[in-house]
Amino acid sequence: MDDLLEIRPWLLFVFICLITFLILYIKKTFIIDQITAFQILEERGESGIFNSLAAIQFFSIPLIYLFKFTFTGLLLWLGCAFFGYRVSFFSAWQVSAAAEFIFILPELIRIIWFMGVETDPSYWEVRAFYPLSLMQFFDYHQLAGRWHYPLKTLNIFEVIYWFMLVAGIHIKAGKKYRIALLIVSSSYVFFFFVWLAYWAMFY
Repeated sequence: MDDLLEIRPWLLFVFICLITFLILYIKKTFIIDQITAFQILEERGESGIFNSLAAIQFFSIPLIYLFKFTFTGLLLWLGCAFFGYRVSFFSAWQVSAAAEFIFILPELIRIIWFMGVETDPSYWEVRAFYPLSLMQFFDYHQLAGRWHYPLKTLNIFEVIYWFMLVAGIHIKAGKKYRIALLIVSSSYVFFFFVWLAYWAMFY
């Protein structure tokens, strides 16, 4: 986090967008497009809607990250203010952007898995697979759809993300690590579980 927070925030934003764009391109070209069902649709000339959705995914990357970093930064900023620590919203936004880099790892694992291990997956196998998540302990065929997202989201990388946020707030606030842990737990982590509960109940 020390090294990441030394990078200019706009460069962090550009880097994460470009890396995500590249990962999405690789997944679409070498995994999704190689699924038998999609190849059949391509041969029939019926893949237009899927190509349109893929294009929307590519163009929405900056908007999604802008929203996520802003919302997470706002939660961290309010958490700091609640405990009486003066951390600017800009600094909290930067911490959110820097911590996001941890989520590159599971995407790389997914690419390696489906290109080198499970080389003939179905579309739903690709959708359901998230390394080191609770989803790996369940058969997605047997689960109600509302549980797929929460179980994928509860993973080891998400927990590492929390501790990266803690490290970032610790650095920016210049206060004890214990206080930074309390700030992140009572702001971002709390709302994270509220969101998952809402999803599971009202999906």
